[in-house]
Amino acid sequence: MFLKNTVAAIALTVAAGTAMADCGISEGRVSIVGNEFPAIQTVGANAMECASDSVEVSTNLTADHQTINLPGMQGNPAEYTSAIVANSSIVALMNEDVIRPLDDLIAAHGQSLKPNQIVTINGQAMAIAFMANAQHLVYRADVLEEAGVAVPTTYEEMLAAAEAIRAAGIMENPVGGPYAAGWNLAQEFNNMFLGFGGQHFEPGTANPTVNSEAGVKTLEMMKALSEYMNPDYLTHDSNGTNAEFRAGNTALMHMWGSRAATLVEAEGVPQEVVDGFAIAGPLTVGGGTTPASTLWWDGWTVAKNISDADAEATFKALLNGIDPSILSGEDVASQAVWLIDGYEPTEAAVGVFEAANSGTAPYPMLPYMGLMHTALGAELTDFMQGNESAEQALADVEAAYTAAAKENGFLQ
Repeated sequence: MFLKNTVAAIALTVAAGTAMADCGISEGRVSIVGNEFPAIQTVGANAMECASDSVEVSTNLTADHQTINLPGMQGNPAEYTSAIVANSSIVALMNEDVIRPLDDLIAAHGQSLKPNQIVTINGQAMAIAFMANAQHLVYRADVLEEAGVAVPTTYEEMLAAAEAIRAAGIMENPVGGPYAAGWNLAQEFNNMFLGFGGQHFEPGTANPTVNSEAGVKTLEMMKALSEYMNPDYLTHDSNGTNAEFRAGNTALMHMWGSRAATLVEAEGVPQEVVDGFAIAGPLTVGGGTTPASTLWWDGWTVAKNISDADAEATFKALLNGIDPSILSGEDVASQAVWLIDGYEPTEAAVGVFEAANSGTAPYPMLPYMGLMHTALGAELTDFMQGNESAEQALADVEAAYTAAAKENGFLQ
């Protein structure tokens, strides 16, 4: 309920903020690791403004952040003093006990934070959220009009629209999506699986339940969509998928709100792509009413294996990173659905708001969900390439997950 309540509250948050005169940091080291999309780049850049002769501030914003943040926080002292995370990636850091509770720092320095920014897990504040996110429909209105089809609201309608576009000779591969083998492919499964009413685990247990009718239907729909994608779709993460859309090769895709907002602002995007660009809410599938998507928050943490001085410096620098004054920057308001004072929703936020208002489920923030996500990313490629059945792929997922869950003590 955290994210649903958070997103719903955003529309009511229009209080004005004031710029910080300085960060109030006398000394310390701040080293931030996170993803590379525009909103996080803005937060990182504003945190960097706290650097001085006695305060070192650095950022490593990369698509590889999820493979390096945990190792980079396990040392003593940790290489990174903060990881910018989402409701999926914080779980791995908590499982390994590499981030610290923030209650003391919030009490001392966080008076400007709103309750919906403080991510509390098991009674302790573990992260500060600064934006909401979800995947939703991004499309070319001009292409759909040329093909004579309405804006799809279901994945079945997306398939029909894709066929109409191909049959009309407008585009050969009109569907896009971040289907890169690994994390992205697993997340596309998660979205579709929840849309089909699937449950990853038996309620109240860590026992896997993805090898099910909902799981098979999910893979069959993903395979059907891939027939209208670039043949190299298993290499396309969000960056690759966006590049296809910007080049005019794609007309329909589920894309992150954090990416969609600035999708056509890159240099060299053809004017017809800019003019035809449109955003809508997430799609449903299989006659269900639950969107085939997940709700997310993005926020920052503070490492455990660092000095109290560096922890305080990191907290203050990242407070500056999300200070309301950042919204005065050019195009910053359109980069995200911000959870900070002064944010007024832009047209680009419609997809995330639609996701929140239509009953989209939050990404499961369970201690063993990361193991399931990893197993899905490793085991689904063979099915997508036509090398094994859906049932076999899902059996492989459950076997890989079960082995990892036993190793980590979640299953006997």
